[in-house]
Amino acid sequence: MKGIIVQFRRGRHVIHEKHFLIDLGLKSREEGNKLVGKEVTWTSPGKIKKQIKGKISSPHGNKGLVRAIFEKGLPGQAITTEVEIK
Repeated sequence: MKGIIVQFRRGRHVIHEKHFLIDLGLKSREEGNKLVGKEVTWTSPGKIKKQIKGKISSPHGNKGLVRAIFEKGLPGQAITTEVEIK
């Protein structure tokens, strides 16, 4: 299953560098709850294929977005790129 990184998890003053919001094309919060605990992998688009792994921690909002926590922070260029759900 593939998804798109939408944004950092952020508030008014604080950005959480390891937390990202991912759009998987789900319709509701309940569908997002089913994916909690699954592994997420982001692969860099450059010549050297680096992989950064994370885990889906919870749904975000009522429209099917999920929050993933990665082991390292992703670069800013990762926004709007694809991730793979295993």
